[in-house]
Amino acid sequence: MNTSLATSHNPKAGLNALLTPDNCVLILIDHQPFQFAGLRSHDSQTIINNVVGLAKAAKLFKVPTLLSTVLEERGGFLLKQLQEVFPEQKPINRTFINTWEDTRVVEWVKKTGKKKIVMAAMWSEICLAMPVIHALGEGYEVYIVTDASGGVSLEAHEVAIQRMVQAGAVPLTWTVFGSELQRDWAREATVPELAKILVEHTGNVGTSFLWEQQLLNTPSSK
Repeated sequence: MNTSLATSHNPKAGLNALLTPDNCVLILIDHQPFQFAGLRSHDSQTIINNVVGLAKAAKLFKVPTLLSTVLEERGGFLLKQLQEVFPEQKPINRTFINTWEDTRVVEWVKKTGKKKIVMAAMWSEICLAMPVIHALGEGYEVYIVTDASGGVSLEAHEVAIQRMVQAGAVPLTWTVFGSELQRDWAREATVPELAKILVEHTGNVGTSFLWEQQLLNTPSSK
């Protein structure tokens, strides 16, 4: 069997399997107070930090991004820090638990012409798993941002990830998203803003980056 030929037909392998600013969209689902109240798989601040960093990366690279909430009049409005990344966008407020059953969301994706969908949601086991599995069944390639999503327990989150991966989803973390979009440090136009996002949202990595910058900007002692 020609293994190289087999690999070339695997949509999850090869250069085309990687995300670019031009081949994907991002959907952020239900990062609202009610969902955070039930979050037990991660601490709340971690998810807040990660989803805001994810949104900033999408905005930097001009990836079409859709915000959605469920019953916001009861569960609360979208996380303020996240809404501030896209202040001009009013989230699609749904009644469907499964976001992909809301025709407004599906039509929005179709209009972009993209086949790769990146999703993050609260909670992983319900509001992420349902649309991911549904969209996969309709021929989309779906990527799930595991550390910008969370569940009502660690088990609920982990089992949800397993279920989605078995269905064909590709898991990644929020810094992987930004790195794939940047891809080459020679693309200098986006480097300053990406560096700012890293400083603000990557903890020790951001601290180390600032330290390196300080060293570079410090005159050599004589």
